Amino acid sequence: MKALRLEDRSDEHLCRMAGGGDKAAFAVLVRRHQDSVFGLALRLTGDYELAGDAAQEALIRAWKALPGFRGDAALSTWLYRITVNTVWTHRHRARRRRAERIEDVVHLLPPSESHNPVRSAESAEVGGRIRLALEALPTGRRTVVVLKDVYGWSHAEIAETLGISVPATKVRLHRARLQLQGMLEDL
Repeated sequence: MKALRLEDRSDEHLCRMAGGGDKAAFAVLVRRHQDSVFGLALRLTGDYELAGDAAQEALIRAWKALPGFRGDAALSTWLYRITVNTVWTHRHRARRRRAERIEDVVHLLPPSESHNPVRSAESAEVGGRIRLALEALPTGRRTVVVLKDVYGWSHAEIAETLGISVPATKVRLHRARLQLQGMLEDL
């Protein structure tokens, strides 16, 4: 029987191998998940440089923590939790070093699939306004909105990741949505 290539193995199997110190198995996991880890970090920070640093550190933290990964949650969920915690740490460090800046805008909306130029322009304008409004939210509220509305996390998952209660996640989400609605009411 022919042995499976690393690239053809499941995340679960690769996690067991990587948890035992197999760097090649971990490299395959990184290739599979690095874009989604970076995407989450970018959506949470709004800063490409900070997101890149946070994503890299999150993957390093994952490598170090893999021997303790029990597989209770999907690997992607576990990586997202590590990423959220890493982003929080990086944002805190960045605030101490310099004033926060908005240089790059988070890209939450997919590009318009319509080839109608008017529709594309309207979609780009609306998307830009939504991204700017989201960026204007306080970090705690923005994080809850991104995790709930973009990634589809449950309130329990958000609460566990952020170290807050489920009611607190619901309150933050409600307040964030009200704030967004106020900023975007003319749309």
